Parts: sequence; structure tokens; C-alpha cells
Amino acid sequence: MPHNDNLTTDRPTFVSHLECAMTGERYEADQLHGLSRVGRPLLVRYDLEGVKAALTPEMLAARPADLWKYRELLPVRQTANIVSLGETATPIVPLERERGNVWVKDEGRLPTGSFKARGLVMAIAMAKELRITTIAMPTNGNAGAAAAAYAALAGIEAVIFCPDDTPEINVREIAAQGARVYRVNGLIDDCGKLVGAGKEARGWFDLSTLKEPYRIEGKKTMGLELAEQLGWELPDAIFYPTGGGTGLIGMWKAFDEMEALGWIGSKRPRMYAVQAEGCAPIVRAFDAGERHAVRWEDAHTVAAGIRVPQAVGDFLILDAVRASGGKALAVSDAALVQAVEDAGKKDGLLLCPEGGATLAAYRDALASGLADAEEKVVLFNCATGLKYPLADQSRFLDRHAPVDWAGL
Repeated sequence: MPHNDNLTTDRPTFVSHLECAMTGERYEADQLHGLSRVGRPLLVRYDLEGVKAALTPEMLAARPADLWKYRELLPVRQTANIVSLGETATPIVPLERERGNVWVKDEGRLPTGSFKARGLVMAIAMAKELRITTIAMPTNGNAGAAAAAYAALAGIEAVIFCPDDTPEINVREIAAQGARVYRVNGLIDDCGKLVGAGKEARGWFDLSTLKEPYRIEGKKTMGLELAEQLGWELPDAIFYPTGGGTGLIGMWKAFDEMEALGWIGSKRPRMYAVQAEGCAPIVRAFDAGERHAVRWEDAHTVAAGIRVPQAVGDFLILDAVRASGGKALAVSDAALVQAVEDAGKKDGLLLCPEGGATLAAYRDALASGLADAEEKVVLFNCATGLKYPLADQSRFLDRHAPVDWAGL
């Protein structure tokens, strides 16, 4: 484990209980839970008055800049159960050649190269605390890689199912980090059904998105970290690549917790849930005024991470987007691919396809008047672009032949 004062010093934790996100029904902390009685996600609740008395922004500023600095607002009780591969704070990088005041929070700097590290480090740490021995989950790639890495560190067996067209680097990465990985002839929700069946047959713990309470808590550190990096002043808008939507839900939860602690005011960013036109169930539900999103049939997009036909936390995503004054937006694969190319060649920042989707959506928002060029806007790049296939644009040079220097 990397040396970090946040991990070696025992500090109090303030979890009070869990509650159903739909009904508010209360569940006891420190017990193994999946979904609530009505089949909806459970949210972790804290004694925020206790946190307020124990923790200040000034104290946070003195701690090492990583995810675990927010320990009092995280669910792990025992320091010995924390697992870490060095979850450093990720930078906010300006896109100086884009129109507008736009910045990218580059989550590709995290362990295993994606923001999935935030959610899975917390889920696996809590699995360790609750003495789970085997976890199983579906993945479009990056979540499975993060789960495999942290499960290996925690000594927990991991079984991962992924669609058979998952990026090859992800499939091999999952196996290289000790998990059993299976390619499935279907989409991520089909993989999720196999996890559910395996849970019944083999007793695995289902670590699927929002089917356990703790990935949200890891992902909410994006909101805590963003606020701290911006001097406790939130941006005007956030564009977030949305498949399962855990990070958007988590950030919205973090904003409420920070306001209760007196760290920020009531201002919220407009939240834009960004999807691909080939898989846009949240966009369709938003436009129709619905609180739940029906399954998107024939889902297809090159941005595998947001190819989620149906999200168990659909209502939480839609509630946050509407409460913020934001919107759900869909972009074409052509637009997101062009955005990836532009950010790399013009600003030197290699986005993943899902990150490219947020830039494409921001451009559309500027053009339509949804966003103003003067506003401070943050896009989330959820993974390093190095994990995805890149076009070969190299040329060959024969060192034995005459070189046409003028043509180089």
C-alpha cells in the first residue's frame, strides 16, 4: 500500500444509516445490503453535524491530495480495511483552443486509468470490511479493470462478465489483475443478468452499478475534489458522460452534503447528462418528461462506457439533472470522435470516447444557447485515451533511400 498519512491515522467515521433512494426506508449500517426492499439503490447517510464539528476545509487542505482525505465523509469504518493503489487528485485542465471557458477534469490519471477507480476502491474496501469473499459484476471494460485490481489487493475473488466487443485492452487488463473474465454475446445488461443468476447459483456478491451502496460514495469524491480545487465555488455547468450515472448521482449527493457542512452555498452547476445517439435512454426519458427510462433497444456506440441500455438509478440521474436546471443531451459518434481528435491535436489532451462525447455536447450547447461562452464549464474525461484503439497515422521512412526533406 502506498504510504499516505490519510491511511495510517485512525479517524472517526460518521455513517449513521442507509436509506432507500426511492422510499426513504431506513436500513442499518455495517450490514450487508444490495438493493432496497423495492429494488432501488441504497444511499449512505452521515451524521453531518458530527462531521462539521470534526472537519474543516482548512484541515482538508493540509492533508495529502487524494481520495482518502475525505475519510469522514466515506463509509469505511476501520483503517485496516482501506485498500489503495494511490487514488490521487486529478487535475483540471483548460482547453485553451476551444471556444468558451471550458476545463476538463482528467480522471484518466487514476489507478487503472479511469474514474471507475473511485467507485470500485470504495466498493471493494467495504466488501473487505463486510467479509465478502467473492464479487461478480458486469462491465463495459474500465469498471471491471478497477474491480479486478482492488479485489486482488484485498484478497477477494472477482468474476467479471463483459460484452464480447469490449475493448481488447480492457479484457486483457482484467485478467492480468487476477479476475476471471468472460466475454458474453450481449450487452452490459445481459451480462448483469448472468451476474444475478450466478449470485443465486454460487452465492457471489453482486457488485453491479448501484446494486450495492458504496460505489456512489467513492464517485462522490469527484464533487468534493472539484469543489475544493475551485476554492469551494462550483462551476456554472458540468457535462458528464452518462451510462449508469453513478458519478453524476454521487456528485449531486456531495453538493448537498457540502452545503449542510457550510463549505459551499446553495449554488449548483447545471448538470448535463451526456449520452450517445445510439444509446440514449436518459435523453429520451428527459425529453418525454418521464422519471424512469425504459430499455434502449439495439444499443450501439463507439463510446463503450456509455453504452448502457437501462440504468437502475435512472430516476436519480433525471432528478438531479432537472433540479439543476440542466438537460440530458445526445451526440453522434462522428461528433464525439471528432472532439477526441481535436482535443488531442489542438490541446494535447487525449480524451477517451466518452470524454469526447462531453466536448461534443458542450459544443452543441454553445451553438444552441444552452451554455454561454463566459460561463465556467467542467467536462469529465472518464478514462485515459490510451486504453482505446487509436488510428495509425504514422508514415514509413526508408533510411537507406534518398530522403525528400522538403516533403517531410
